[in-house]
Amino acid sequence: MRIVYFGTPDFAVAPLRALSEAGHEIALVVTQPDKPRGRGHAMQFPPVKEEALRLGVPVAQPERARDAGFIDLLRAKEAELFVVTAFGQLLPKEILELPRYGCVNIHASLLPAYRGAAPIQWAIIDGQQVSGITTMQMDEGLDTGDILRRYPLELSPEETGGSLFAKLELLGAEAILDTVKGLETGSIVPEKQGETTTAYAKMLRKEMGNLDFSRDAAYILRLIRGLDPWPGTFSYLNGKMIKIRKAEHGGDSVGHAPGEVLAADESGLLVQTGDGALRITELQPEGKKAMAAAAWLRGTSVRPGDRFTVIREAEN
Repeated sequence: MRIVYFGTPDFAVAPLRALSEAGHEIALVVTQPDKPRGRGHAMQFPPVKEEALRLGVPVAQPERARDAGFIDLLRAKEAELFVVTAFGQLLPKEILELPRYGCVNIHASLLPAYRGAAPIQWAIIDGQQVSGITTMQMDEGLDTGDILRRYPLELSPEETGGSLFAKLELLGAEAILDTVKGLETGSIVPEKQGETTTAYAKMLRKEMGNLDFSRDAAYILRLIRGLDPWPGTFSYLNGKMIKIRKAEHGGDSVGHAPGEVLAADESGLLVQTGDGALRITELQPEGKKAMAAAAWLRGTSVRPGDRFTVIREAEN
């Protein structure tokens, strides 16, 4: 099938590669414009552009997908299908109606659950046991088009945002190949989406990682896992910012203030929450590399009774 592929981040690379390796003709890859990154502000290609160049596929990087010149370019490609994976711009009706098979989106949740920008992380934060990939026929709404197929995936009890991202990227590649085959054979019957049972999966912000130990331990642990590796979670101990990399349940505990250090030993930092305790086993002090909490404690004066605090105004 002749395809135009829209995508930008790492998550969109594996499906593009899979389509190409399966023998589909990628007529054009569309991605976001290059952006300056790092201290030197050097221009950096989006990951999908790097993959397109490796495959020898032409690339377009429109500032606005609805510009007439870009739409003319798409029309000239005479593609049968547009595939969209985390592209980063809404597509107008004029583009959605160009290809014979329409525009198929690869979405990292089981729609209609977790419409929005960060479905992977919110599924973990909310304590879901199953996530997955949905291929969807795009319309003008945000993740509201007809469902083509769903591909469920069970979550590990220790699932992180990073581990689920990697699993769903690969599942997305398998899903789009299966969906394209279904479109070609006519075996897919589109299904209307019902009402969502989850909150909108809003974009992540750094300040979300500023831990509030008055919340219950189970929620804080899910937040730590869900926001790993980005934006990560952190708190302040004795006035210094510490990133919390890994933690586990620390058992029942009462009679202490949220954030209070209950124990600081070779097993890590045991900290009181609003409901129970959690044990921090890996952390990253400000300006240093991540390390085991036990190793960090050997060089600090942290003692039981010290307390993690929330500093809302601080920048991370």
